[in-house]
Formats: sequence, C-alpha cells, structure tokens
Amino acid sequence: MSDAPLKDRLDKWLWHARFFKTRSLAAGKVAEGAVRVNGDRVTKRATLITPGDVLTFAQGRQVRVVQIDALAQRRGPASEAQTLYTDLSPPETAPDETKTPQNPAYEGKGRPTKRERRQADLSKRQYLE
Repeated sequence: MSDAPLKDRLDKWLWHARFFKTRSLAAGKVAEGAVRVNGDRVTKRATLITPGDVLTFAQGRQVRVVQIDALAQRRGPASEAQTLYTDLSPPETAPDETKTPQNPAYEGKGRPTKRERRQADLSKRQYLE
C-alpha cells in the first residue's frame, strides 16, 4: 500500500504543486473565493481534495484549469510537482507578431507647409479686398 494520503487540504496541494510561492498565498486565494473545486466556489482553506477533482483559479492573467492526478507528501522540485496534475487550461493566445502596428494617418494638423501658407495668405487677401 502506498504512503500517499487519500485526501489533502486544498491550500497545501496548491503549494505542493507550485502554483503559489508560499502556502499563505495559496490559503489567501482560497479564502478570497478565487478557487473553484469541481465548479463549486470554495472559501475554506482546509477543503479536502482527492485525485480526479478539477480546480479552476486565476494565476496572473491566465485562468488555470487543472485536474488533480496525485497528492504529494512534500513540496518537491518542479519536475515532481508537474506530475501531480493535468493542465486542462485553454491554450494562451499569443499576440500576432506578424502584424506591425500602423502609424496614425496624417490628418492635416500641425505646422502648415510653405505652399499651404501661401494659399492661406492669398485667401485672406481676397477676403479683405
């Protein structure tokens, strides 16, 4: 029989899986109600989770959806942490690098050219005469 537990605390698992740098940050996100377990919003840090549960939470600007595959005994290296879950998140949309931003079109504002100044002077003279 394996030494792995059958259930674990939500905040502890999020920390073990390296989604948050500290356990208190993970506990804070859970307490804010920013984490969903199987679609249900949870606010208890000690919510018990089991393998097969699906977690949804925001991490930075990305919304993460992960399925728990295993529970951990310790917070190991990143390679070990990645074996604890399957990432179900939609692929992040990368900005289209082939498109170059276009410069704003000239709207006729700013300093007039010499030709435009002459035409303006002529129209003023005609108006005054």
